[in-house]
Amino acid sequence: MSATRLTDDFYERIKPRLHRRVGRELRLAGRVLDLGCGSCDLVKYLAETYCQEITGVDISSKPFPARRQTPRGVQFHCLRRNACHLKFVADGSVDAVVMFWSLHEMGKPGPILAETRRVLRPGGKILIVEFPKESLAGRLWDEKYYRPDQILRFLVRSGFEEAKVRLIERRQVIWAHAYQPQRRGKCTN
Repeated sequence: MSATRLTDDFYERIKPRLHRRVGRELRLAGRVLDLGCGSCDLVKYLAETYCQEITGVDISSKPFPARRQTPRGVQFHCLRRNACHLKFVADGSVDAVVMFWSLHEMGKPGPILAETRRVLRPGGKILIVEFPKESLAGRLWDEKYYRPDQILRFLVRSGFEEAKVRLIERRQVIWAHAYQPQRRGKCTN
């Protein structure tokens, strides 16, 4: 279906469904980092639904929620930081990193993906949910979006393994995921 047949509120209408899908994809991750979290909507959803230890990071001046605890008492964190400099996160300490409609906002993907690789544990997952080039988003907002093959190339060049990229939601959303390589131990035979 072409982008011209979609209503301007298309992305807002599918956002809750995408949050649920992200949750299902990352449900087994104990510690999650949301890069480019905006106002922490996804952070709050994951904390409420999956009781994950989750931290949102965003450089913008959008307000974060005043209350950073779910009704069940699960705390979440929203920090104003640059995704290229995650010095507050130890090497290999995160199970999953998600970038939800934010990669296009971050400048060159290389430094962000390198920092993501640093903080992910071996076997940890990166999930990128993004607007594709030549989509409704391109008609609505004047920003630089990537093609699916570009995102795949970014992931592979950054050293991620098992990278998969596809278009979902009427081809209006890129769904990409990959894994931090497992460290291979020495054979002791």
